[in-house]
This record gives sequence, structure tokens and C-alpha cells, in this order.
Amino acid sequence: MKGGPGERDPGPATLHVEAVTKRYGATQALADGALTVRRGSSHALVGRNGAGKSTLVSIVSGLESADSGIVRIDGEPVPPVADRNAWKSLVSCVYQRPSVVPGASVAENLFLNEQPTTRFGAIDWKRMRRQAREELERWDIRIPVDTDVADLGLEQRRIIEIARALKRRTPLLILDEPTAELEGPEIKRLLSVLNQLRESGLTFLYISHHLAEMYEVCDDVTILRNGRTVAAGALSSFAEHQVVEAMVGEDSAARTARLGAAGEPSPILLDVRALTWQRDLPGVDLQLREGEILGVAGQAGAGGFELAQSLAGLRPVVSGNVALRGVALPFGRVDAAIKAGIGFVPQDRHRSGFVAGMSVAENLTLSVLPALGPAGFVGRARQRRLAAELVDSCGVVTSDLQTPVKALSGGNQQKVVVGRALASDPDVLVLERPTQGVDVASRDALMHRVEQFVADGRAAIVVSDEIDELRYCDRVLVIVQNRFTAEFTSGWEDSELVAAIEGLSQQNTPVENPS
Repeated sequence: MKGGPGERDPGPATLHVEAVTKRYGATQALADGALTVRRGSSHALVGRNGAGKSTLVSIVSGLESADSGIVRIDGEPVPPVADRNAWKSLVSCVYQRPSVVPGASVAENLFLNEQPTTRFGAIDWKRMRRQAREELERWDIRIPVDTDVADLGLEQRRIIEIARALKRRTPLLILDEPTAELEGPEIKRLLSVLNQLRESGLTFLYISHHLAEMYEVCDDVTILRNGRTVAAGALSSFAEHQVVEAMVGEDSAARTARLGAAGEPSPILLDVRALTWQRDLPGVDLQLREGEILGVAGQAGAGGFELAQSLAGLRPVVSGNVALRGVALPFGRVDAAIKAGIGFVPQDRHRSGFVAGMSVAENLTLSVLPALGPAGFVGRARQRRLAAELVDSCGVVTSDLQTPVKALSGGNQQKVVVGRALASDPDVLVLERPTQGVDVASRDALMHRVEQFVADGRAAIVVSDEIDELRYCDRVLVIVQNRFTAEFTSGWEDSELVAAIEGLSQQNTPVENPS
């Protein structure tokens, strides 16, 4: 990478936003939004969930119109929202949710709904493949154009989405959480491609909850809080803690890491013995104690998520035993796991965490419907009371219990998912990447709720490879190739834990009966 963020000379603005406001009913989504993206720069847009990022992006990409304020691209006022052809020539977007089509080739995905045709109206396959090769070569992307997208890795699929957006040659590219579903090595490879694009002079707006990514690929930053732009400038002029403080409006140094309680070990709550979910794999042992938050750290496929899903009844178990408060835990049935005392928070809230069109109250009580009324009937008054208690205890910000969950910010959606897991009053809470895709303040609020949960003799397992989530754990077990290979108590160093997760730990023998 040539130089560091912020070292380029200021250039004219590709995008200029000034004093923009947007209201949805009683909600003021943007009160004073401002953003200037220099031509040829990479610009980070950050803020906690509900800060106004999504609304501002919708306005500058032509999906919404501002109530008031100035929006200019290349010095000209933006066209009306209804003029879609004009907007297509100004802004290209790559959204958080993947939009490639598995089963179609790279070339077909690049020219989706824009296939070149012969003079008889048929698709000109030869020309499409040639143009696809030329497009990828333009950006030094080395992926064969005849490859089925289903055979590509996740980061390569992302690269194809970015290439499709670049094909339109718009002045501005918007990347909305492009690494959201990627693992560590995939993120590194994608960021390397983005840096190549950055050095070529591409202008892009980058939205991410991961500050380390922004420091790697962005020149400038704009920070939103409560619908207002509170800081902006060269990213190199902001230390990471200053960005966090601007996002949350408080001194992040005041937050301290969780420390394990001193004294005698508490009683064993969950005892896992020789558990395996696939033939020819070693069995997993662990002990979880009352009042403990246990971290299970590992990459996807290492065994941590498979362990979590086995405990939650989502995955069949081949062999082994699990006892919760001395009683055998049933396998392979979600309802039985809930009844036995397991609460579960899946890593992908959009796919398996909530029902988007259902209300906050309905989502919060999905796991306990039989308890809300006789013979399959749901007592609405009882449902509202329980939902109101969960909204209060989990800090869900919503104007009404009947609000559809899809209308909430990402952080509040995740609080609903955690609330649903708590609705059954479990003894053990199993969470997969519980703060994925949420801002720093929402992460702290969610993990504080987990701390409250374990304070009265219950316990939690946090399966993650996110260092900031694992800091809240009393103890962290590292899992590599379905074996626990290292154990860390409070006071571990980031570099040591990351090395262990990557399989680089000096401790290369399995941890026996971790407890």
C-alpha cells in the first residue's frame, strides 16, 4: 500500500452532503447529516446502530429523498428519486446481503440483467465472456469468467459483486459492510483487493463496524451520532479510541474488561463428555460452572459452532453425553433443549434469529408460545406482559411492541434475538457471535445483559472469533480441528489468543477436561 490513510492531497468532492434531515413519522433519523467524499479517496462512514448511517446511505444512493439539505455528486444536485436511470449513472452499491446468483457463471453474474445481445435479440455469450474478462483484467481480478459462482469462496463472491458495481463506471461506489459474512483469512484477501482499488484512484464510501478494517483501507472518516455528523477528517488524525468516543459520546476508557471472580470454583452447571457430531471426529469435553461466561474461540469449521448447535438441539449428535444440573440433555430437538434449560442465540439474526415481518412482541415470545395459553391459543395480554419485561431487561429501543422487527436498527434486532433466548428462563445461554454487525455501544449493552444473566447462578457460552466479545469471558477455550488446544484465563494478550485461534499456539496438545 502506498503511504497511509490521509496522506493524499485534498481533491474536489465527488459527494457533498450538507445539513441533510430526514424524518419517519415521529422518528428523526437525520437531524444534521454532513458528508464530503473527495474524488479518488476512500471514505469511512461510522456510527452506532440508529445513528443515521443507513438513512444517509439511502439518500446518497437515491433510494430515499432528504426532507431538507444539500446533496451534490460531482458538483451537481442529485436527480429525483424516481429518475432511476440517472441514479444508475451516479452511484453503484454493494450491500451487506449477498446478491450473486449461485449456479450462474462469473460472466453471467457480472452482466446480470445487462447481457449483451446479437442483432436478433439473443444473448451474445461470446461477447459477454470477452467483456467479462476485460472487466476483471481492468482491476487485476484473476477469476475465470466461466466459473460457477457456487464454486467460489465467499470473498471471491464479494469481489464479483464489487466488479459488477465497478462495471457501471459511476463516480461513487458504496460498500456497505462488505466483510460481514467473511472469516479472518477471507477478510484479509478482500481488503487486499480493496487496497488495490484504492491505489488505482477509485472513489468509495466504506461502511463497517470494524474499525481495524477502516484504518487499513480508508483515507478519511465521517462519524455520526444521533442523526448528526459529530466529527470528520483524515482518518490518520483519529486514534481508534477517539473514533469510539465520538460514536458513543463517552470516554471508552471508562469501560473495563471482565475479570474472573476470585475464590473457590463454583459448582459445575453443564458437563460435556466425549461429545461428537460427526463420525471419525474426536470427542469434546468441557465443564461450565455456575456464574461463568465461557468463551469458545475458533474459526468457522473448527468445531465451536457445531458444539453450540449440538447443545441447542439443532445438530444431531453421534456420541457423547451432556448433563445440565446433573440431568442428561436430550439431543437433536430444539424444543427439548429449550425445555431442558438451554437458550440459544444464532450468529445470523437475519436468517435464523427473527421473523422480519412479525412484531417485536411476537418475536420475543416465539420460543415460549405453549406457555402463553391453552390448546395452542396465545393469550395476547400474557404475551404483551412478557414481551414488555424482555424489552425492558434487554434494553430494546422501540416505540411499540407491535413494531415489525425489520423496522428496528441492527443493534435492537439483536437485542430482540437475545430476549427471545431469555424468554424461556434458561439455565445456560449459548451465543454464537452475539454482537456481530452491531456497534460498540450495542455490543457493550448486549454483553452486559449476559453478565447480568450469569450473576444469579446461571452460565453462558460465547462462541466467537471476535476479540472484543471474548474479553467479556471469564475463561476462553480455543478450538482447532474439533479439539480444545489452549485455555486462557483473565489477563491474556490479544496476540497470544489470535495465535492460538490461527493454530499457531505453542500449546499444540489437546486440553484435557477443561474446567
